[in-house]
Amino acid sequence: MVERTRALLYRSRDDLQVEEVALRPLQRGEVLVRIRVCGLCPGELMDWYMAKKAPFTPGHELVGEVVEVGPGVTSFRGGERVVIHHHAPCGSCRFCQRGDYVHCPTWRATRLIPGGLSTYAIVPPPVVERDLLLIPPHVNDEAAAFTEPLATVVKALRRAGLREGDRVAVIGLGVMGLLHGLVALRWGAERVWGIDRIPARLEVGSEMGLIPVPAFEAVERIHAESEGLGADLVVVGPGSVEAIELGWSLVASGGTLLLFTPTPPEARWPVDVYTLYFREIRVIPSYSAGPPDMQEALRLLAEGLPVERLITHRLPLEETSRGYQAMRAYEALKVLIYP
Repeated sequence: MVERTRALLYRSRDDLQVEEVALRPLQRGEVLVRIRVCGLCPGELMDWYMAKKAPFTPGHELVGEVVEVGPGVTSFRGGERVVIHHHAPCGSCRFCQRGDYVHCPTWRATRLIPGGLSTYAIVPPPVVERDLLLIPPHVNDEAAAFTEPLATVVKALRRAGLREGDRVAVIGLGVMGLLHGLVALRWGAERVWGIDRIPARLEVGSEMGLIPVPAFEAVERIHAESEGLGADLVVVGPGSVEAIELGWSLVASGGTLLLFTPTPPEARWPVDVYTLYFREIRVIPSYSAGPPDMQEALRLLAEGLPVERLITHRLPLEETSRGYQAMRAYEALKVLIYP
């Protein structure tokens, strides 16, 4: 039994320290994993969101190796590589029955011990039962680390009702925006406009098949290139009212405005209900992902979705703060941490 682990303790954006943390013995239904790699999530840059949880150990884009299984676990054994979701639903409540897994009380209560940015972690029984996935042998660790973030994209595009032949606009070409573009193209979008203020990110989007559009040109360009109609689906990546307003100006009548990131709790978006009604615009939020989305994401990765080209930084656990700094400075796309 591993009795201690190194783990990153997040107290604030300016106070991140690697410390030794005790691990208790495994209980029934639990699994102990060694973390092989953990991605940094753009959501971990939302200081208002992180402050609510602090102090804690973040990290939820995980690839691990099974070290030990607790009593009653028969589906996994030592040495197997797994993708680990940090939450999992009960599978039987009203929310689960209708597929709204993120609203299940069990989903919200489950967590890794101590968290993903650690050398070892304990996986709770609901995750072991419903959202611990074996990685196919031909999928390497770095590709597999995209499973959870890709699952949130899968869920978002499903909720938005993406259809083959749709014209899609993605606002914000960070790693999550680029993943939206990749999946939209894979699922049959006629075209995907990628909108950003940063030339380097527009260039990456172009290399991945997106039509690059500088933010200041977005309204004029997209309306000109869509016969004046706009985009059938607009993905709003940044969690800001400014980005939502840009999306509102781009969406076609009968189209969908997809809100992928929350705004700070005090932010308010004044909705033009008259236009919303008569143009029949759908406004769809999408938060996190459930087990079916994780399974679909891993399938896409196994089929070769080209996500590894998005990796810009590979760092040890002690340099996690440098990874966050690179993300804040828009110098990074995907940062991978090797504990």
